[in-house]
Amino acid sequence: MTVTVHEPTFALPPDREASGPPESRGLARDDVALLVSDRNTITHARFHELGTFLVPGDLVVVNNSATLSAAVDARLGTRDVVLHFSTWLDDNDSPRSARPAIDSPRSARPDRSWVVEIRSPDRTPASGTDIGSGARLLGPGGLVVTLRRPWLDGSDRLWVADIAGTDSVVDYLARWGRPITYAYLRDRWSASYYRTAFGLFPGSAEMPSAARPFTDRLVTELASSGISFAPITLHTGVSSPEAGEPPSPERFAVSAATARIVNETRASGGRVVAVGTTVTRALESVVDSDGRANAAAGWTDLVLAQDRPTRLVDGLITGWHAPGASHLNLLEAVVGVESVRRAYDSALAGDYLWHEFGDSALLLRS
Repeated sequence: MTVTVHEPTFALPPDREASGPPESRGLARDDVALLVSDRNTITHARFHELGTFLVPGDLVVVNNSATLSAAVDARLGTRDVVLHFSTWLDDNDSPRSARPAIDSPRSARPDRSWVVEIRSPDRTPASGTDIGSGARLLGPGGLVVTLRRPWLDGSDRLWVADIAGTDSVVDYLARWGRPITYAYLRDRWSASYYRTAFGLFPGSAEMPSAARPFTDRLVTELASSGISFAPITLHTGVSSPEAGEPPSPERFAVSAATARIVNETRASGGRVVAVGTTVTRALESVVDSDGRANAAAGWTDLVLAQDRPTRLVDGLITGWHAPGASHLNLLEAVVGVESVRRAYDSALAGDYLWHEFGDSALLLRS
């Protein structure tokens, strides 16, 4: 099936970019602003009031992937660069042919070939004739990264690379890496600011940020009120805000237990609410022609948009995405073009902040 992807866009004033975590603005994680769009009605609240807008029988599906400290300072010939580790590959390094077992996003050995991105110290994509097949980058602690080929057809932003000098890239990043940051962040923040309440299995290059406002107390309150929770695993790759590219293939796993509770929730009339675009992508990658979820794992290259609407997900909790981001198409796949436009117009007219440390939205299908 061919999916038409357009680029919904708008002007984002620079003062709407969250330049640091809410804690730096004197707020608790769950005190960020929450815009709720439900049945053509916009409501403004705080995230800790989320339970007001959910009902017993609703299912909240979360991503249990934990964020890697995936940025490393490196040398490429005579110049300094920043190396971003996006995702590890199987021996055949093909995201479309690799079909690991159900638990492999957790149990595979991420210490051989990786997909990497090279950036300049000013955090913009690096370019130059010295970036190509065979190029070698040197990192601290004896790391050697050799570029082999572009990972995806038609783009040389991401590279398949051989990794030497460490037995475990995940362990190496825990020692030498730092969280990936972009130019809108004024300072660097430690890995603790990039942890979510649900992250258990290290593998995401960037934080599954829709879950950041959840606190242990809020999860307990929701569960006590009859809201169910279920996990999936989707390891995010690096984002592509400059290129406007569609999503890259990503590793995921949906367990039999989660598939079962999703199906039971829908059969009983409850709503399936995804925490983020990562959860939405994973769930919609395992729906069959009868509209039922099935256990599966491997790689997903699914692109959701208005002409490929969601079949399992009735709403999602999400942050605010940059103009031209492919995530906007996914939001439209859940709640429709007009609902997304209305929500973004309202957020722009208010004081909502964008990006991973910004404010939140709960978008529900009417």
